[in-house]
Amino acid sequence: MFKHILLATDGSAACDQATRTAIELARTNGARLTAVNVVDPYPYLGIGQANPLGFQAYIAAAHTHAGKALARAAELADDGGAPLMLETRIVEEATAAHGIAQCARDEKADLIVIGSHGHGALRKLVLGSVTTRVLAEATMPVLVVR
Repeated sequence: MFKHILLATDGSAACDQATRTAIELARTNGARLTAVNVVDPYPYLGIGQANPLGFQAYIAAAHTHAGKALARAAELADDGGAPLMLETRIVEEATAAHGIAQCARDEKADLIVIGSHGHGALRKLVLGSVTTRVLAEATMPVLVVR
């Protein structure tokens, strides 16, 4: 059914279930699996202009975090079951939701798998949700895993 699945991961423990689900779907469908992490510079903008070295440190730390998140997905993909080739991508210069949706389009994925951290309704209304924004922007089905 699915030929190319895109997994959005931030490396958190909450994302592990979404990662396992994406891996199982890829194995079951014989699909390609691409894991993506977005390095979002926008939370730091404004502060970085006053201290460019601070911005560089923020981006370096974000890339380190992205590498760890993608390594965790690879670790789970190698953890038993049929062999699975996992491709990884780091998207830069985009908000998390836009980067995920754009990567899915660029990679021609036919499904996005993303975790839901289960934040309460009030926090979701105030802060918004990457998952909610991906649902709004994606042009292909999105599977939200709690």
